[in-house]
Amino acid sequence: MNDARLRFRSLALALVVLAITSLSARAQENTSAFLSDLHSFRISNYMALDAFYRFSASGSTDTLNEIVAGINAANDAMNAVSESTGGVLSKDQIESLNQEFDKFKSLMRENINVVRKEGYPDLRLVSDMANQAVAMSNKATDLYKVAQDSTQTDTNGRIEAARMAAVKMAQMMAKYSARTNSSVAQTFQGSSSEKPLDEQARDFDALFATVRKGPAQGELKDQLDNISTKWQFIRGSYVNYNENNVSFVIDRYSKGILKHLAKTIELLQKANG
Repeated sequence: MNDARLRFRSLALALVVLAITSLSARAQENTSAFLSDLHSFRISNYMALDAFYRFSASGSTDTLNEIVAGINAANDAMNAVSESTGGVLSKDQIESLNQEFDKFKSLMRENINVVRKEGYPDLRLVSDMANQAVAMSNKATDLYKVAQDSTQTDTNGRIEAARMAAVKMAQMMAKYSARTNSSVAQTFQGSSSEKPLDEQARDFDALFATVRKGPAQGELKDQLDNISTKWQFIRGSYVNYNENNVSFVIDRYSKGILKHLAKTIELLQKANG
């Protein structure tokens, strides 16, 4: 009888431990997906902003489609964040970010309509949108940190550096596009609260150096090497802005770096298991 009771207690204890472990694993998965969605949200909005600056100068339908694609991707990410069942953030916290996003989308629509109607942008409206993009990104970054802290998620340092590097690259790309495509670049150079491009470039240097620390073989090494090659090609243009630089090359290589960083994050997540 005593042996049967001991076996029952052992089995019950094992089931409790298994349940706790399973809940913890699911919580980690929910948090990981949540952080990934917040990251995608930040990147997509800067991609849309970059496309708008180019659209404001060209009125191109293809570029307008890029804006729509960026906003749609940000919408998908925001919806995923809002529908998350992990309880990572409160409804009020998520709604505060949604409100910032609504302001950004409203300003984007207004700016697009002005360019379509007048053939050129209203710099005051464009400035409002650029500043709203930064405010929204900062809000998303704050909530990202809150989500990490609230769940005590032990995220991989290289993954976090890669995400931060991607956001930095997206910010730089949009700011560079603002300067290149504005008919009065001396008047408008993007958000008034952002660091100058040369400082952002040096921030990217430091973040990418962190990503490169640690083992890198096979596909991961290829991705990092590709980032390094592309970055060295365009770094000088970010550090020393020159109106004679070929802007579409800077834009293409910057987007290439973003794609390589996204793949790098994916590979690091798999390796981190």
